[in-house]
Amino acid sequence: MSYPGYPPTGYPAFPGYPPAGQESSFPPPGQYSYPSGFPPVGGGAYPPTPSSGYPGAGGYPGAGGYPAPGGYPSAPQPGGAPSYPGVLPPGQGFGAPPSGAGFSGYPQAPSQSYGGGPSQVPLPGGFPGGPMPSQYPGGQSPYPSQPASMTQGTQGTIQPAANFDAMRDAEILRKAMKGFGTDEQAIVDVVANRSNDQRQKIKAAFKTMYGKDLIKDLKSELSGNMEELILALFMPPTYYDAWSLQNAMKGVGTQERVLIEILCTRTNQEIREIVRCYQSEFGRDLEKDIRSDTSGHFERLLVSMCQGNRDENQNVNHQLAQEDAQRLYQAGEGKLGTDESCFNMILATRSFPQLKATMEAYSRMANRDLLSSVGREFSGSVESGLKTILQCALNRPAFFAERLHYSMKGAGTDDSTLVRIVVTRSEIDLVQIKQMFSQMYQKTLSTRIASDTSGDYRRLLLAIVGQ
Repeated sequence: MSYPGYPPTGYPAFPGYPPAGQESSFPPPGQYSYPSGFPPVGGGAYPPTPSSGYPGAGGYPGAGGYPAPGGYPSAPQPGGAPSYPGVLPPGQGFGAPPSGAGFSGYPQAPSQSYGGGPSQVPLPGGFPGGPMPSQYPGGQSPYPSQPASMTQGTQGTIQPAANFDAMRDAEILRKAMKGFGTDEQAIVDVVANRSNDQRQKIKAAFKTMYGKDLIKDLKSELSGNMEELILALFMPPTYYDAWSLQNAMKGVGTQERVLIEILCTRTNQEIREIVRCYQSEFGRDLEKDIRSDTSGHFERLLVSMCQGNRDENQNVNHQLAQEDAQRLYQAGEGKLGTDESCFNMILATRSFPQLKATMEAYSRMANRDLLSSVGREFSGSVESGLKTILQCALNRPAFFAERLHYSMKGAGTDDSTLVRIVVTRSEIDLVQIKQMFSQMYQKTLSTRIASDTSGDYRRLLLAIVGQ
């Protein structure tokens, strides 16, 4: 099978390794064979869902603001934009406002603002003639803004290896798994220092040289988190995203945060390739699965996302930003009730640079940041999805840094989230994610991973992340 974009000649041939008696169960006959029976049909979903859910038991930051004291950026001066909103424990939405009077530190809308329809609510402030201001009140963004140095390009921690020899690497892996015991360090040295494309070539070379399936051999030698990490590294990127989405909706319950993390952060091309891969490899329609597993405004947001039709023009229309800010105010803070479709339309169609300008315009106009307003007007998964889009508009690496932080916060570690983000961003922007993690939490990502993991799993993660 092949489809436009990745890879040009289709996925590498990859005989599966189904559990005994389930050889023909998954994927459907005639479809791409990587990896058949993975996760085991009839067994538990893989990767395992953390028992405490995501984020860790520590929950989200308290209402005192985001990030933790001493974090990045520093708290705004009185009269400036509020800090990132405090949030409740898991289950009440990403950035959900506490019940009662609302966030401390946020200017509350006058009580009369909620008494009637939009026609009775004068828009506060507005812009005088001239260019759109580029800063929030007080010169502070409510969420870490991406430094200018980061916008010039992104960088992964894994680069294609120079003088790459797939047959030599295949031989190294074969020797590492031959005989008694396994030389895990040799496996780490190869896998962590090759690009995904090079890993696919190693896989093909291994089969050509030894007539055996590399992944099947690795599975027989590894277990637990180390096995999950290795399998993720050897999946082609589009397949891994499609597999993660399918797994998030498989069986009882839905892992909404996985759907949000993938569908609300990928580019148009990536999303379209994921949709095609999902259909060809699992014989299922992604949009139909989303509709059957979600509902209401969250369902509509995800359906909008999986169209892959967001405007990607990097030029900003400041007049449109001001108009959108006014529309969003009238659809939320400026009326009794919320016009959810207006939020969906703007956040699902505008480019990320355009949304950033809209957030700045909104803050000037409404004297409160848009993230805070979304927290007041929405709850649950749709709130989480809308905030993810806005956070990516402000600073995509900071969003992933925050996700990594909460995967390791509190009792236990959400290893599936940790593995997924480290693997999927390792060749894209993990260098910038590491920088933001240090600025936001005053601790390096490597230090945090080292304290939350162990053994070969820790060794491989640290080799990917780098010091």
